[in-house]
Amino acid sequence: MRIYLDNCCYNRPYDDQSQLRISLEAQAKMHIQSMIRNDELELVTSFMLTFENSKNRIEEKRNAITSFMESYSSVYVSSEWREKADVIANEIMATGVKSADALHTACAILAHCDYMLTTDDRLLKYKSDKIKVVNPTEFIMILGGTEDDE
Repeated sequence: MRIYLDNCCYNRPYDDQSQLRISLEAQAKMHIQSMIRNDELELVTSFMLTFENSKNRIEEKRNAITSFMESYSSVYVSSEWREKADVIANEIMATGVKSADALHTACAILAHCDYMLTTDDRLLKYKSDKIKVVNPTEFIMILGGTEDDE
């Protein structure tokens, strides 16, 4: 199964864990990372993730995320795909999704991902027959067979 995690997923474990939702999403993301390390899931990354992560002001966090993506990414959607990504992203933005989120989603679609994972509530509302957009907690439930396939 091929998945794409957007930038907010990578940063979720670094967020304030005092809120239950954030804590559950962080734990789910860490479990997903373990599955990626164990070759149970195929990770896709992109020029958009590289760009957004490069803007992270906290060097330790930025380096940890970069290291994970470089070590475990099976597919990288490079900036050579930008023109095609922009076309798809423009269609996605027409539904109300913000530019950066639309580009992440477009990269996931171009890489033929089964799922795009995000913790962004606005992006979670995006529905498409090209990709399933879910949060990390929901994804773990889907993998566990506790959620009906749509």
